[in-house]
Amino acid sequence: MDKKHTVQRISNKKRGRPKVRFNLMVVIIITALTFVACFVLYMINANITGDVLDSDDSSTTTTVKTTEAATDENGTSAESEDGSQAEETTEAAAQQNNSNIAYPVPQSEEADSSYFENCCLISDQTLLSMSQYSDFKDVLGSSQLNASNCNETSITSSYGNVTPYQTIQLKKPQNLYIMLGSDIGTSSIDDMISGYTKLITSLHNYLPEMKIYVMQYPPAPAESTTVTTELVDSYNTRLMDMAKSIGVYCLDANTPLRSSEGTIDGDYWDDDSAKLTEDACKTIGKYILNHTA
Repeated sequence: MDKKHTVQRISNKKRGRPKVRFNLMVVIIITALTFVACFVLYMINANITGDVLDSDDSSTTTTVKTTEAATDENGTSAESEDGSQAEETTEAAAQQNNSNIAYPVPQSEEADSSYFENCCLISDQTLLSMSQYSDFKDVLGSSQLNASNCNETSITSSYGNVTPYQTIQLKKPQNLYIMLGSDIGTSSIDDMISGYTKLITSLHNYLPEMKIYVMQYPPAPAESTTVTTELVDSYNTRLMDMAKSIGVYCLDANTPLRSSEGTIDGDYWDDDSAKLTEDACKTIGKYILNHTA
């Protein structure tokens, strides 16, 4: 009886062991499958969204692409209809570039007239006579050019009959001066600033090492009812704000020609031709030489 009872107990233990082995194996298999599933999901997510370890590199690449996309092959900003993309791109750059820029350009030691050899002036009819009456010889523009149409209107030079942006793209001067505003009083200031901003943004993005001087507009003639002192002053304030937002220079070309009444001095304006006089061009030329960055 004792032996028989002992054998029975051993038999029960043997029958119970497979159940223990079976349950442990199931746990191992489930754990392995869970690990594999998690690994597969991680790899799929990494391929779709980018690996976490590469996030820093990805953000850098995106920034570069955004900057490069700001200008297309025709020199126009690749921006949304309200210009928000170009403004965001240039404002970020301006925060780094304009920290050492004073507005407007302060007086400096007078430069030699040879300074103009590395300069180019883009102008509407306002300063086309600069090359005739001053040492600033490299003057490009046309009487059809103005602030609101400066991205579409062509000017004729040795570089062909192309837009101001395309001309400077080929010319690549060291210093670029721009005077636009002959449509003041006939175009809205908003339209003028919008066109002007687009041109300056495109030029600054394409040639960031080139010094760009946005020239404020001369005072209004005393007898004019279309171009008033209020309009000119408002426009010049907007020009200053534009230069700050992009990170380029702003030259006060208004003050040296201004009379005590706020209009243009009589010596600097010819009523018959409705143009700046020879003295005005010489005065602006000298002012440039005394206000370089």
